[in-house]
Amino acid sequence: MTTSTHEEILIGGMAIHPRIEPAESDGVIAIHEFEVPAGMSLAVPHSHDAYEETIYGIKGTVTFTVEGIAHDVEPGDTLFIHRGAIHTFANNGEVNAAALAIITPGLLGADYFREVAAVIDAAAGGPPDLAAIADVMRRHGLTPAI
Repeated sequence: MTTSTHEEILIGGMAIHPRIEPAESDGVIAIHEFEVPAGMSLAVPHSHDAYEETIYGIKGTVTFTVEGIAHDVEPGDTLFIHRGAIHTFANNGEVNAAALAIITPGLLGADYFREVAAVIDAAAGGPPDLAAIADVMRRHGLTPAI
């Protein structure tokens, strides 16, 4: 089965493009493409206890810090993130970057990104409600490490 969605979910300056939703694979896999602008980082270190995440670099360099160790993911590179490993990412470069996040089993869908985007949008350019983001994360199987 293929998906025809071209949805773009904006979270701050980052764009998420769902590629395979959990329902499309009967929960086997979920794939999301994400674009990270130059100089942007994910503010909330987190882990997930019910699934693994594999990152595949498409363009630029996204630096994932997993359990305190930095890993540069460049085009064609892969990074496997085990269940329970605390991680975060950033684009420390001067060009925009993009990668695929492959979730197995497919438990994390686009609804998570939509809900986080709504919290960010509600802040209207001010600091986001970190407690609300943490609640969204927990509902979708992520454990904030803050």
